[in-house]
Amino acid sequence: MYSYALLEKGCYYLIQEKEGAPVNLIKVNMESDNCMYVSTYTDTTVLEWKKKTDSIYDILELLDDDTVKKWEAIYNGNQDTYNYEEDDE
Repeated sequence: MYSYALLEKGCYYLIQEKEGAPVNLIKVNMESDNCMYVSTYTDTTVLEWKKKTDSIYDILELLDDDTVKKWEAIYNGNQDTYNYEEDDE
């Protein structure tokens, strides 16, 4: 079992918070004495504080810069799909 305290600010990780849970991509945005401000990327981006002592079932991978750039291109491309304006009727 791991905790958020092991993660580094500014890095992207693939994690499972609980056994059998889906894999999530997260980014640690900032760190305080006791907490981490984390972005979780799913259909939408969720920004939330996590205690450093909060458990993580598995840290699958720390993503390298090239992988993050490829993911950003895909993720941002898909966001455009949802950002359309409806015609006035």
